[in-house]
Amino acid sequence: MGERARSVEDYLGALEPAYRAELERIRALVKDLVPDTEETMSYGMPTLKYRNRALVYFTASKNHMSFYPSSWAIEELKDQLKHYKTTEHVIQFTLDKTLPDRLVEELVRVHVREIDANRQ
Repeated sequence: MGERARSVEDYLGALEPAYRAELERIRALVKDLVPDTEETMSYGMPTLKYRNRALVYFTASKNHMSFYPSSWAIEELKDQLKHYKTTEHVIQFTLDKTLPDRLVEELVRVHVREIDANRQ
């Protein structure tokens, strides 16, 4: 993407169709699980906020996509993430090795729990 997207729709609309479909799937899963999220762009990434805090970010790069649920969620579920490239803050995945619905839901639930507990 050359220009910085102003909205989640703009960001997703500029992606190749396969990446867009995959990120739309994740977006829908998160919104179904936490219906009162707010969509915004933050740090140039599509962001879903919960209780005025970033719940997840997601992005697409040339060779992979990234999902940012929280360092707490990544640490808690690290055994389920061993087949993905991860850092403290991000999980990278590809169209050949996507994040299963169940795993996305578990990652989001952990972060919701931590936000509800007002963990900083």
